[in-house]
Amino acid sequence: MDALTEIRRRRAALGISLGELARAVGRSDATLSRIERGQIRPSYELVQKILNYLEAQEGVSAPRLTVSDLMSRSITTVESSATLTVAAQRMESGAFSQLPVMDDGRVVGSLSEAALLRALAGPTAHRLRVRDVLETAYPIVDEGFPADLLPPLLGRYSGVLVAHRGEVRGIVTKADLIRGLRGTSLRRRPAPS
Repeated sequence: MDALTEIRRRRAALGISLGELARAVGRSDATLSRIERGQIRPSYELVQKILNYLEAQEGVSAPRLTVSDLMSRSITTVESSATLTVAAQRMESGAFSQLPVMDDGRVVGSLSEAALLRALAGPTAHRLRVRDVLETAYPIVDEGFPADLLPPLLGRYSGVLVAHRGEVRGIVTKADLIRGLRGTSLRRRPAPS
């Protein structure tokens, strides 16, 4: 698509008025209106000035999201010594499909609905503990980890734990990422200068 036809679309998507753009690039509203309608061809320098301004505004209106923007700060965990009944009750009461397994503040593994269902269906389910059906621990990332790098991780793991200075502070699940991709409460205001 031609850069000139993109200017109007991008300006409108950002909610920038023609007058605001004109002031930013040092031209009149009428001149920019004629450029957007294809009535005049601007210089290369002016097009670059306009595009640079729009790109800067796109960065302000939609800053790069991090896992801390998506994470659930309340983490329900289960201990490896807990019975499967306790684990099932925690999953059911919170409507969780997975739980991190932690002992003494240390992540030791995870438990998914699928593993829990397989174990509960067995004849020795009443004697089993979470440690008997423990699965791989979720990856742990720092709060500043870019959210756009989550899809491959969540394609492999049910959740990603979020830590600050080594202490687990939150979790991001597929549902959190989907909510984020849908745009629910993820638009952040730029930090004050």
